[in-house]
Order: sequence, then structure tokens, then C-alpha cells
Amino acid sequence: MITDKIIIASDHAGYRLKLDIVNYLKTKGMSVTDLGPDTEKVVDYPDYGHPLAEVIDNGEFMFGISICGSGNGISMTVNKHQGVRAALCWNEEIARLARYHNDANICSLPARFIDTQTAFRIIDIFLNTGFEGGRHLQRIKKIPIKS
Repeated sequence: MITDKIIIASDHAGYRLKLDIVNYLKTKGMSVTDLGPDTEKVVDYPDYGHPLAEVIDNGEFMFGISICGSGNGISMTVNKHQGVRAALCWNEEIARLARYHNDANICSLPARFIDTQTAFRIIDIFLNTGFEGGRHLQRIKKIPIKS
């Protein structure tokens, strides 16, 4: 693994998958910080996505995982932060390319569209794939909006 600590957040639709992922990563010896929610009670994904993105953006964590029903809402939310490059990952190849070509630092998962084992494989690939750099680095540098 590229890191031994990760931060994770979801909304109500991603709650059960989040719990499975937290347990899975802990069995691999990782330190996991879970920002919530703590129940399946209906919540708004920005309330959990923004705090996740803030700690990635300020460098407290190298990688994060965000989860909602489609993966889109929470991904849109975290991508509002300048230092965040969240990728919606629904299969292994997308996860690999998100890291290899885009240096993604948040893996966004669609809880209603993937099963738990697929999520585990996606996360393993995401956390074990390095950034290729080179021609991709110049593109990455153009993503943040300069004021």
C-alpha cells in the first residue's frame, strides 16, 4: 500500500458499504478514520464530503474514500476543493487509471451499483497504484483554478 492511513466518509446510501470497507482495511493493518455517518438515517452527502475533502486538501491525509448511492454527488462535492482529485470508480480499470494517469487522491464509490467484493478490489488497486507522472503531470497542474 502507498499509505497506511486513510479517511472515509459516506452518506446514508453508502453507510453499509462504508462499514464493510472500514473493517476490510483494518484487517489489512491500515489506520482508518471514519467521518460518518454513524447510522443509515438520511443525511446530506455534502455534510460528510466537505470535511473529508478539507483534510485531503490540507495534507492531513494522502488518500480518502467517499461513498454515496451513485458516487456522483459526493464526488462533485469533494472536487470543489482545490487540492482534491476525486475519481468515480466503478471498476478496477477505472481505479487504476485514476491513480496512474490522474493522481486521484479520493476514490469515490457508487454504493448502489457495485458489490462489496468489487469495492474491495477497486480500493486495493487505488491504494497500490502509483502516479505515472510525465506527460500527465502537466495536465494535473492545470486542474486547480487560480484566483
